[in-house]
Amino acid sequence: MSKRTSPRAARRLKIKKRIRKRVTGTAERPRLLVYRSLKQIYAQLVDDSARRTLCAVSSLSKGIREQAAAAKGKSGVARVVGKAIAEEAKKQNVTRVVFDRNGYLYHGRVKALADAAREAGLEF
Repeated sequence: MSKRTSPRAARRLKIKKRIRKRVTGTAERPRLLVYRSLKQIYAQLVDDSARRTLCAVSSLSKGIREQAAAAKGKSGVARVVGKAIAEEAKKQNVTRVVFDRNGYLYHGRVKALADAAREAGLEF
């Protein structure tokens, strides 16, 4: 742990490394990566074998910003982003993904995003 890393952040990074040992994305089944900051939430589909991002959606994306403002609370915004990432995945003919919670607990905003993506048609 460096001076700048809080114990909580260091713990999350340790968990993240443990998850990434097992979770990898392929062209057929990319990795759905979730990152959350204090105010925003981001999701992207990553093909690790080709080392490229297939698509990315966040609460700051142009089409989503208005919907996110109308959503109630941070979990509501996460639901909007989850639905949007599923729609982007469908445009690229992706229906099955591997979920990478990025060291965060599967609770709250992360769970809301995952549930919304499932409802919109993605298979985990």
